[in-house]
Amino acid sequence: MKTTIKYICLFLVATLLVSCGHKQKVFKTNKEDYDPFLTSGPLKVIPANLEQELSADSLPLPTLWNLADDNIGVFKQTGDVKFLKNAEKALKKATKIATAEKSAYIRALSRNYMLQHRFREALVLAEDARTLGTDVEATQSLLFDLHMELGNYELANKYLDSIKDVSSYEYLVRLARWNDYKGHPDSAIQLMEKATEKAEISKNEDLLLWSYINLADYYGETGQIEEAYKLYLKALQISPQDANAKKGIAWIVYSYERNGKEALRILDSITQKNKSPEHYLLKAEVAAFIDDDMLRVQALDDYYKMVGVNSDYGDMYNAHNVDFLLSMDVEQRAYKLAQEEVNIRPTPESYGWLAYSLLHLGEKQKAMEVIDRYVMGATFEPAILKRAAEIYKANGKINKVQSLKKELMGATYELGPIKEAEVASL
Repeated sequence: MKTTIKYICLFLVATLLVSCGHKQKVFKTNKEDYDPFLTSGPLKVIPANLEQELSADSLPLPTLWNLADDNIGVFKQTGDVKFLKNAEKALKKATKIATAEKSAYIRALSRNYMLQHRFREALVLAEDARTLGTDVEATQSLLFDLHMELGNYELANKYLDSIKDVSSYEYLVRLARWNDYKGHPDSAIQLMEKATEKAEISKNEDLLLWSYINLADYYGETGQIEEAYKLYLKALQISPQDANAKKGIAWIVYSYERNGKEALRILDSITQKNKSPEHYLLKAEVAAFIDDDMLRVQALDDYYKMVGVNSDYGDMYNAHNVDFLLSMDVEQRAYKLAQEEVNIRPTPESYGWLAYSLLHLGEKQKAMEVIDRYVMGATFEPAILKRAAEIYKANGKINKVQSLKKELMGATYELGPIKEAEVASL
């Protein structure tokens, strides 16, 4: 017996020595992978006639469709909201004169409104398309997307069931989104992987680009950082100027590697060619992380100059604006805007911002009532749950705070270093 124990001990010691000799490989990004995309050439040539043609009184349907498509393409490249509005004009004209393919034009206009966060108007259009009775599956898919955006989750699930087809790319990506919403990220990844395989078979670059970036985002949520990084790079090989893929890499560098200066370098390459305001909010966050207060203030000022002045943005940045106003200690304006956003889009996120603005106004009991009724059990998003935890802490609900804190400490990559520190102090 003693001999057996002796050999067991020797085996355990040998195993420990071997494991110590082979350190676990830690993933790191490589500048050489993405540098070519940060310094790549100008954007695709923007057609000079996009706005001139729209001013014409009479245009045939194919021209209007192409104009809308070109403007949406440029909007995605540049983030310039005027091209989104141009596409809206073209599609409005098209829906008035279309006959045989009217539902397709109505759906396209509805999706344009979704991009503008005009969800109520988009829903009216989607219902109009449904009454036409053509391309039923496409309209049902649109209605699923809309009701998810509006927080009508039971209705969304019914529309998802109505398009059920496991061989369909459109169904798989929506089922993945549903599983992510329900807090089943592993299932969401498996479904998105299947959808991505279908996109690769189709060789449709638009589908591939969208699939790679969304699957990368899912990978990031579950801590599969290297897999996410590789997919962002694959997306850039398709579209070298894609801001979402670059932003994904910037987030890995910032949140996972804690390299704020390199993340800012990547973000600077984005903002040189893309005007989407949210990039400046991320720059402000990273600047705060590296204690560069001058850069943080400049980034916030750049954001406000874009969103606060240009009425074309409409409601697109309401949630971001609530956060911005609270950071600027403009609590009453933030509260009113949060109320507007709840009326427009009654989702757990919107209610979370409403509750958070109430907390900043000193209404901690009302804030908790909103959280209890509209947020808890309705979302698994870490950023929303973090705000809920702060509200519970203000109300002395220590057990709830500790339960949320435990959950949030497993989502530090999604939250980022600054919010991670705030969670640790709860």
